[in-house]
Amino acid sequence: MKKAIAILPIFLLLISCSKEDIIEPAPEENPEISLTIPTGFPSLNSSVNGNKPTKFGVELGEKLFHEKMFSANNTVSCASCHQQSNAFSDKNIQAIGIHDRVGLRNTPPIQNMAFMNFYNWDGNILQLEKQPLVPIITHEEMNSSILEVIDKISTVHEYKDLFKKAFGDESITSERIYRSIAQYEYTLISANSKYDRVKRNEGEIFTESEARGYQVFKQKCASCHSTELFTDQSFRNVGFPINPSIEEAGRARITGIPADYMSFRVPSLRNVEYTAPYGSFGQFPTLKAVLDYFDNGVLYADNLDPFLKENGNRIPLTEQEKQDAISFIKTLSDHTFVGKE
Repeated sequence: MKKAIAILPIFLLLISCSKEDIIEPAPEENPEISLTIPTGFPSLNSSVNGNKPTKFGVELGEKLFHEKMFSANNTVSCASCHQQSNAFSDKNIQAIGIHDRVGLRNTPPIQNMAFMNFYNWDGNILQLEKQPLVPIITHEEMNSSILEVIDKISTVHEYKDLFKKAFGDESITSERIYRSIAQYEYTLISANSKYDRVKRNEGEIFTESEARGYQVFKQKCASCHSTELFTDQSFRNVGFPINPSIEEAGRARITGIPADYMSFRVPSLRNVEYTAPYGSFGQFPTLKAVLDYFDNGVLYADNLDPFLKENGNRIPLTEQEKQDAISFIKTLSDHTFVGKE
């Protein structure tokens, strides 16, 4: 009886509590990750503001980026082609996916995505969140479907935990997959090359060859590879050898406009030392081969870039200028970013 009397006050206290009085466990904190805009860089693109990176969103995105269950036979992940040591590109002439299938184009590097207005060689993607589905469903890449991907990763307890930390509950959806991968990629900012340290007056100086190369670059390359991104993000036909695939038309593949035929997005030259071979389908094995091609004369086209047309369809360069230009271009290599420091 005494025991019952002792328990009664506790029972009365419990039943007197309303739902509002019961304190639910607070979700784990998931702070935003601040993206620092390097000096001279453009503003963050509009998509970043709608999908700001968070601690667990980025952690989840990085894990998904390396997840081979994205492919039909669990052998290919995003990281299979986008390797950090190659500035998140690879060393293949054209991308190689599931069952060693060869893709249409060379794998583009992934860097400074938060500042880009277009993605892929032909600019078919305007929001990074819309990119992950493309390799998942492409026959030559992962040859899968987003529903299949969700089914497979839903069986992994670690993913349920990460989705809850990143988004508040364990629900695994296509949108959350795309958003988290984009968050991770937004954090891949490269702006700590020798060039950057020289510009920031951090005690480094260009060698004589690098300094001469910088002048050559400003005279003969900067009309396309401008801004601190080293691309003006335009689409240009620069007369490179043409991909023999009937599926290729460059930017015109997206716009349907003849004037865009075989025009491609101007690639950034940051970390280009690590991204050989070069060109939309790996036409050139080395930087020297690219400069030799420009010097010898490019393929004529009605929509050839005006800078080339005005110079006889070429960019004349002496052997010394080529050597110096390459010396300067290598100052754009961010060793920390590619994991070589």
